[in-house]
Amino acid sequence: MATIKLISLGCSKNTVDSEVILGHLLPEHWTCLSAESAQHPDVLLINTCGFIGDAKQESIDMILQAVMMKNRGVIRRLYVMGCLVQRHGEELRREIPEVDAWFGVREPEKVVGEIAKEELSAEKAAEAAQSVSISPEQRMLLTPSHYAYLKISEGCDRACAFCAIPLIRGKHVSRPIESLVKEVEALVQQGVRELILVAQDVTYYGIDLYGRQRLSDLVEALAKIEDLRWIRLQYLYPHSFPEDLISLMQREPKLCAYIDIPLQHISTPVLHSMQRATDKETTTALLQKLRTALPHAVFRTTLIVGFPTETEEAFEELKDFVRTFKFDRLGVFTYSEEEGTPAAALKDVVSEEEKARRADEIMALQEDISLSLNEARVGQVMEVVIDREEGDYYVGRTRYDSPEVDDEVLIPLADARLQIGNFYQVRITEAEAHDLYGMPV
Repeated sequence: MATIKLISLGCSKNTVDSEVILGHLLPEHWTCLSAESAQHPDVLLINTCGFIGDAKQESIDMILQAVMMKNRGVIRRLYVMGCLVQRHGEELRREIPEVDAWFGVREPEKVVGEIAKEELSAEKAAEAAQSVSISPEQRMLLTPSHYAYLKISEGCDRACAFCAIPLIRGKHVSRPIESLVKEVEALVQQGVRELILVAQDVTYYGIDLYGRQRLSDLVEALAKIEDLRWIRLQYLYPHSFPEDLISLMQREPKLCAYIDIPLQHISTPVLHSMQRATDKETTTALLQKLRTALPHAVFRTTLIVGFPTETEEAFEELKDFVRTFKFDRLGVFTYSEEEGTPAAALKDVVSEEEKARRADEIMALQEDISLSLNEARVGQVMEVVIDREEGDYYVGRTRYDSPEVDDEVLIPLADARLQIGNFYQVRITEAEAHDLYGMPV
């Protein structure tokens, strides 16, 4: 039986795309190797990211490494798909002819059809390719079996000046509630207990299909699925924040009080030049409203430093905001000029060294804030799901932490016998800036 390995780069939305591709390969013809497997596959498929400069470079480096493997005869075929191809396909085809086929983000049927040719006769392959019908409900999970991402929409209608996603993924397209519920019911039957709703902007969900925001309706429908334990939302755009979502977070125990709200900046002039459709006053009012209504919620945000219009004064304003609001989780990107975006016309006037300095300053502030907030958790008993074993510890998360990006809870292997994917009450015994230590109660 032939082997295939899929390397999925970039965001969780890319992960879902990769899972759908794998779910449509014929199991009687393919053995799917994990990305971590040391075994060399017959066919290697790379799902690329094209969001920012660093992500692009990671994708290109991975492709070039795979080309060397193919030239040495280690792999037989090399396919590349995803955002980088959608954005720079012509250039890539010209510069890296060793890749057997390239596919954009809207061509999953072509990917599956091309791979079908590997193990089928020409006649059967043509027949298989014609009959390919991609269903997002047919997936092979790349995550641990107890949690999964659910992509509720594709594309984006926002016009953020720095972002190339609308150029890559197109306009916002919501999936019907009925289809999403059906998919989650199947995932729960497979053992999924934590669901993470993802989209470029989950708050926009439903407008194109139903004429209004229906994220809360979707969450309520999903919460009725009996064995589902946690529902988490990523990412909540601050403009036109749905009011009914606040009351739903107050009353629905399955919906994690986890507010992932990427603000990007707080200076009104910078926000306006970023085309974020908000300002400092509106943003701070929303945050205060959320914190008052949901006093136990955690707040996660991402910021961009070094935007062309970010003066030193605007940067100091951003630092003051970080000090004052005290986000539980915070990430920083340095501005990366993206061809074709409105911000590209502003010219990238802030040096890379200055961008790095500003990012380091923000993260140094956040380090102290994170440590202080985590130390306040010591002595509390919290519900924790166990994700994996690593070294001498079980590694888990609270309902306030998303996989791969947030804090983890470490429990000594010697002190407990726990099951991966199960939920436990854990007393927090020690804290660091980005990790908690605990013991099961």
